[in-house]
Amino acid sequence: MILINVKYTVKPEAVSQFLDAVADFTQGTRAEEGNLWFDWYRSPEDPQEFVLLEAFKDGAGEAHVNSEHFQAGLDAMRPLLAKTPQIVSRQVDGEGWDQMGELQIDG
Repeated sequence: MILINVKYTVKPEAVSQFLDAVADFTQGTRAEEGNLWFDWYRSPEDPQEFVLLEAFKDGAGEAHVNSEHFQAGLDAMRPLLAKTPQIVSRQVDGEGWDQMGELQIDG
């Protein structure tokens, strides 16, 4: 699978509207056949920092970046960002989440 983490720094005046501005992008991506997850998180230490965790089945990344909602999402977020996002994008084994071996909970 393709595992992608993206860190966005949003302009202070745009923080409250950011998730609404990317809602169509989020919904469109989650509806893609090859999408495994697409989840936004906000840093508790820095209110301007949003992190996107996303994963796609092998071979589904190209369809994602070529989709209309991908381009529309970039266009929607571009004026709200304070700087270029940081990204980690890797091909990894598996097709989803595994259980954490170091912290097993019975029950």
